[in-house]
Amino acid sequence: MKKIASLGMLFLVFSHLIAQDIDRAHPSYQSAKQWLPGLVELLAIPNDANHPSDIEKNVLWCESVLGEREFDTQRLETATVPLLLALPKHVDKEKPTVLFYFHIDGQPVDPQFWFQEDPYIASLKKQVPAQGWVDMDLDKLYEGEPDAEWRIFARSASDDKSPFVMFLAALDAFRQNEKSLPYNLKVILDFEEEKGSPRLAKAVEENKAVLQSDYLIIFDGPKHLSNVPTISYGARGITTLTIKTFGPKLPLHSGHYGNYAPNPALRLSKLLAGMKDDNGRVSIPGYYDGITLDEETKKILAAVPDDEQQIRLKIGIGEIDQVGANYQEALQYPSLNIRGMSSAWVGEEVRTIVPATAVAEIDLRLVVEADGDTLKSLVKEYIQSQGYHLMTESPSNLERLQHPKICQISERGVTRAFRTDMDSPLGIWTYECIKREFGTEPVRIRTMGGTLPTSPFISTLAVPAVIVPLVNSDNNQHSPNENLRIGNYFDGAKTIYSLLSTKPE
Repeated sequence: MKKIASLGMLFLVFSHLIAQDIDRAHPSYQSAKQWLPGLVELLAIPNDANHPSDIEKNVLWCESVLGEREFDTQRLETATVPLLLALPKHVDKEKPTVLFYFHIDGQPVDPQFWFQEDPYIASLKKQVPAQGWVDMDLDKLYEGEPDAEWRIFARSASDDKSPFVMFLAALDAFRQNEKSLPYNLKVILDFEEEKGSPRLAKAVEENKAVLQSDYLIIFDGPKHLSNVPTISYGARGITTLTIKTFGPKLPLHSGHYGNYAPNPALRLSKLLAGMKDDNGRVSIPGYYDGITLDEETKKILAAVPDDEQQIRLKIGIGEIDQVGANYQEALQYPSLNIRGMSSAWVGEEVRTIVPATAVAEIDLRLVVEADGDTLKSLVKEYIQSQGYHLMTESPSNLERLQHPKICQISERGVTRAFRTDMDSPLGIWTYECIKREFGTEPVRIRTMGGTLPTSPFISTLAVPAVIVPLVNSDNNQHSPNENLRIGNYFDGAKTIYSLLSTKPE
């Protein structure tokens, strides 16, 4: 066995997942086990959406397996790669229709940061005391009884190919038991999710009739840190701004021009610092307007079993921003995050100059009550209030002389937040299904912190949605050494089996 270094595996080192064994008596178990080679096969197909020829191979694989399972598949063409829609061959108009969403594309890979030669070729590992993660023979996965704590390491092992295979396993098990679905099932596969699904909105609008459903279930993202079955009833949206300040036309010698030419990096720093107070709250007037948490909502948020001390230990912080009283409350407010800054040179390339420009990249995470366009306007109004002339292009020589303080702002579109009432028919159905199947209360998250590019379904189709995450929280998604806990794979098939077995109200 090859010893695996611990560098870059902090999420695994600090994970505190509740140990859960595999339910080998469950009707989905044998089917899920039989699908493990299929999961490895799918993982081996590169799926970076920047390479359409690779995505086509994934589309063909998915068309094949869905076509073998009594679905009619239809490509929803876009300017780049298609979405793939699977429709039932027979529709019962007396039954509701449920749309399942998965995405098949994955983040780009840089093999030099992985502890295996090819990030797309699945590697089976187990954790050994004092040794860390060590390689195993992949055949161990298919022979005998898999161990819940083993992990498959590969790109998209957790985000998001394995949930689709869990679905296939659950569906096969369901039909092997000679059961018929209690609702009309549609499946939509997204192949550009990791790029923000830039063509999804148009595709949904153009195919509104065929996509129309009563409910939407999104199978994406990790379970709660405890690894207890989880339901998320909403997700934050996002929009972004690029803010650029200007000094001299060219970098100037700091000896000759320091104290004379204004420094754009200093100006930008002061501008950004004024956007938040010392407690981390956005100080721009009106930013939190319309957001209140009543006592009932606070109880729902407090019921999420977060270990605040463990969260701080895991991410290495000694204090938190005082936007909410706890982690879950913080997610109910829009954020203003500086995701990157740049000006001149640092490190070995440092130079004694007054920079010409300074740039900050800002992302605003949105909640249902906070419209992205409104928040961007508030940010721009604040910048203007600090004496800046706003532009969308670089200033000319004349404009530099006319306006002492110039700020160039570029902005992108808005992905909207969504939230479904926990007591809605969809909320109750998913909760009751999972609670009954696992014999325990699922963790119910009002709004997850991340953003899903699925809002076009919700807004265009006017369909309520929930997120049912299935994979382990310490999966390293988007990072090197992405992995899937085997116990989560079998639990995921079990979860989807429960949803296939019960008719929504």
